[in-house]
Amino acid sequence: MAKHVKVWFDREADFLEVTFSDAPGYMRETANDAVMERVDQDGNLLGFSILAVSHLAQSTPLVAELLAGTKDAA
Repeated sequence: MAKHVKVWFDREADFLEVTFSDAPGYMRETANDAVMERVDQDGNLLGFSILAVSHLAQSTPLVAELLAGTKDAA
């Protein structure tokens, strides 16, 4: 489990990013068009991002399955 979680929200871009580690990685698509997962070269989950956060329905939660494994924060 991550020891630190960082959350960024860019109001102008309507973009939310949550990171569990500052380790090098890349973004890849998920089954939900609004969600990307950030993973390292071994596929360990480093974080995720959500696009168009303000457009999410308030009465229905956003559901996305992050398929990458998890890795302790560096």
